[in-house]
Amino acid sequence: MDREELLGTGAPGEEKPKSPLISLEKDLDFYTESIKEVAVEIMVEGISAHPIFIAHQHQVNLGEMILDKDELNTNWTIHASTLEEFIEKGVIDPKRKEQFLKSYKKPEDYMCLFVIVPEGANFVYYPYKA
Repeated sequence: MDREELLGTGAPGEEKPKSPLISLEKDLDFYTESIKEVAVEIMVEGISAHPIFIAHQHQVNLGEMILDKDELNTNWTIHASTLEEFIEKGVIDPKRKEQFLKSYKKPEDYMCLFVIVPEGANFVYYPYKA
């Protein structure tokens, strides 16, 4: 799923309801430095070459909370995790690991997000702001 599809932004003149995920983009722009710092730390410390960040607005038992929406007065909470944890907890089927890695973007340039909304969850890659 690409950013435009996730955010519900379509072609000009297309009537689409505003996605609540527009608030996610705003929060990610605010969080970008902190998330990148954690991603680099995960890779440098040898924890994983594939950091994954979970964006949610409810309760999630995956990864470790790094940015709390209530504490920061934002809309989304972010947890830090890894590909290994996603496989271990059964979120990613071990048989699909290679397929996942083929779509995994360079972690120095993009945050890999597992975005959880009431309708479901999906992986999204969001570029770090310069």
